[in-house]
Amino acid sequence: MLRYIYGNNLDRFPILRDTMFQDRAEQFSRRLGWDVTVNESGEEKDQYDILNPLYVIWELEDGTHGGSMRFLPTVGRTMINEHFSHLIDGTHIESPLIWECTRFCISPRADRRAAAALVLGGGEIMDNFKLEHFCGVFDPRMERIYRLYHVDPDVIGAAGEGKDRIGVGLWEMKPEAWAPTLKRLGIERDTSLAWFNHSFNRRAPAPMPLAAIA
Repeated sequence: MLRYIYGNNLDRFPILRDTMFQDRAEQFSRRLGWDVTVNESGEEKDQYDILNPLYVIWELEDGTHGGSMRFLPTVGRTMINEHFSHLIDGTHIESPLIWECTRFCISPRADRRAAAALVLGGGEIMDNFKLEHFCGVFDPRMERIYRLYHVDPDVIGAAGEGKDRIGVGLWEMKPEAWAPTLKRLGIERDTSLAWFNHSFNRRAPAPMPLAAIA
């Protein structure tokens, strides 16, 4: 299932928390070779994890992390504004309707549903919080996932060539993205909304018919 957890609530889910940061170390440090910090517990964390971000986490049946993303409002500190603004000519992205998405991570224990789950989670955040866009930095390995789920970004800046290319994009959950994403997971929209509402202790509204959003 999908869980939506703010950073200050991660301690309520210790197994999910620990395996998420361990999987981030495995992906970003060991497999991709990024210059990130891994602590003595084998966890990858950075300065943005202490800002109470919202995590979308795909939880596996055994309670461990299957995949995750991290979201921060652009009205506060973000990675793009502090480290990658040179890719967009120094532009400062700041709007209550735009959140930054970072640390897209898939666990080596997960199956192919994990990526779809994270796309779906992003869509639910955008729809339920009435956001217009996500912004983020991406590399070529992510482009296949974007195309598969019809969430190709509007590229607003880039540098480098080939596998070393880094882009900055703006995303929205377009109507045509919902159906293939839900199909990949084998669920209906009401299940996705139930996961979202459970995380935020919200009473579930009547779900919109899929035909209206497909």
